[in-house]
Amino acid sequence: MNLFLRMVWWLRHPPSPSRVRLVLVVVAACALIAGAEHLWGWPEWLRVNGRLRP
Repeated sequence: MNLFLRMVWWLRHPPSPSRVRLVLVVVAACALIAGAEHLWGWPEWLRVNGRLRP
């Protein structure tokens, strides 16, 4: 129910273009980090338990 009330509030009071741009930049940065991790993997020195066995 709270989600629907927030959606109605956003429809009546849309965010400013600068806030929309900020959210898009944050989402793009997260997607870039996730893509880099998917392509090159996670560094061995950042693993908590070392190398996982398959």
